[in-house]
Amino acid sequence: MWYTLFIVLAIISSVLLVLVVLAQNSKGGGLTSGFGGSGASNLIGVKKTGDVLERLTWGFAVAIMVFSLATNMTTPSTAVESDEILERAKEQQQATPILPTTPAPTKDSTGK
Repeated sequence: MWYTLFIVLAIISSVLLVLVVLAQNSKGGGLTSGFGGSGASNLIGVKKTGDVLERLTWGFAVAIMVFSLATNMTTPSTAVESDEILERAKEQQQATPILPTTPAPTKDSTGK
């Protein structure tokens, strides 16, 4: 149950991270220039929009790492199955007789 929950949360965080990164503009515009003029200052604030998007980017990146580690810690154990497979392989190897192999006769340079 936890395993599935962490995977779903990691996927949601990844999608949100992509959206936040796409909302930013590498030249300083991004979401702030999308509102246009003084409307952006009144709605969110031009300087604060960049700060919010940067914090969201870092937050989602950290969340993805945390969810990945949590997923690793809650991964269902399959060690029992692999032990059974190894035991079967050992039994089969012991049951099969090992025949000595002899090298095939080779001809010398004279053809004999």
